[in-house]
Amino acid sequence: MSIYSALFAGVSGLNAQSAAMASVADNITNINTVGYKTADAQFRTLVSSGRSSAAYSAGGVNAVTHTLVSKQGVLAASGSTTDMGIDGAGFFVTRTGLGANAEVAYTRAGSFTPDKAGYLKNSGGYYLQGWPLDAQGGYANTGSLGSLVPVRLSQLTGTATATSRLQMRANLDATAAAFTGTYTAGDLASGATPAQFSRPFDISDAQGGKHTVTMAFLKTGPNSWVGEVYATPATDVTAPGGLLASGAVAFNGDGSLDLAGSDPGMFAALTPTWTNGAGTGPIAVSLGTDGGLDGLTQFGGTSSLISSSVDGGLLGSVASVRISDAGIVSAVFDDGTTRDVYQLPLASFQNPDGLNRLPGNAYGISDESGSVAINAPGSLGAGMISASALETSTVDLAQEFTNMIRFQRAYSASSKIVTTVDEMLQEINTLKR
Repeated sequence: MSIYSALFAGVSGLNAQSAAMASVADNITNINTVGYKTADAQFRTLVSSGRSSAAYSAGGVNAVTHTLVSKQGVLAASGSTTDMGIDGAGFFVTRTGLGANAEVAYTRAGSFTPDKAGYLKNSGGYYLQGWPLDAQGGYANTGSLGSLVPVRLSQLTGTATATSRLQMRANLDATAAAFTGTYTAGDLASGATPAQFSRPFDISDAQGGKHTVTMAFLKTGPNSWVGEVYATPATDVTAPGGLLASGAVAFNGDGSLDLAGSDPGMFAALTPTWTNGAGTGPIAVSLGTDGGLDGLTQFGGTSSLISSSVDGGLLGSVASVRISDAGIVSAVFDDGTTRDVYQLPLASFQNPDGLNRLPGNAYGISDESGSVAINAPGSLGAGMISASALETSTVDLAQEFTNMIRFQRAYSASSKIVTTVDEMLQEINTLKR
């Protein structure tokens, strides 16, 4: 009988409005949850039969809840340097634990803080993952989650890093007299020929040991110089006479550097082999660009060092953390030095709204979301990272209060259907009397 289908429809209405009210309750209680995405309740009809007939049978209604994961919240400033928000599409890659077999979760809740072991963990208990950077700042993105490791900065305290970059900007006196004698490579290092300009630099090996490396220059003609890079004392390296590099250095008529006319060996990376057995990597030498004034120049006036920069050395305690928009995590030490240590990836999906919800405001892959793509921020549709910022909840409180009243009235109406049908059934039961 249709009267019984009306009863079932009323019951389905109670269940549907209850589910919708549950989504409202979830949204309102998470209005201050970082990175929370609004749960949207939608309704669909239940049809008992699609055929036209004299007797109508009610089917009822069913509630379907969708999480609007792709909707971005407002980025709000935060006082913590390890708090992060994503400006655009993408998710932070996290794990439930530190092991490689821990469950992977994707989240936009960027409220990360160091735990007692120094690992960055958010308020949901998920550990942030990143690519470790080598001494040259490189990393390998294989597209696999296996290449990611938990981000930990405390492990750098009390360690050392070898020098990987030596930069010098200096002017060589254009009015200096040219050397008229016979020059042989290594004469400046041995002292057989006095240099017209030289400067020492402190270079660090992989154990934090200090070594002195000197750059020396000798004018051999108009716009022509020779340079040498050598260790002092020469016994610090295995190279004969301590000579690490040498070659001609040429300048243009306007005093800018002429790399095409210079020997490449003078500008190539240094690879010293220390006699104390300490390791090292290639040391990139930056002496300026071709035709530029950002390195070696030749102008009238006293030869002098304008600026220089050498990285590497013993690392003290990590004083702070700096995160760039490109997702590079840098450790700032108490002596003021900085080291890039991790590259943060962002995960992208074809259908982020199809992700499965996980506890702690995170998400997991589902059949509807599609496969995950792991890339650096700003590439292949991924957004950028905003440091010292957090993504706020996407809940609209006014809208939720409106939905609460709407669902409450619909629930009351559905309950009225049940009580009315019950009264009708009681009338049927009294017919036999």
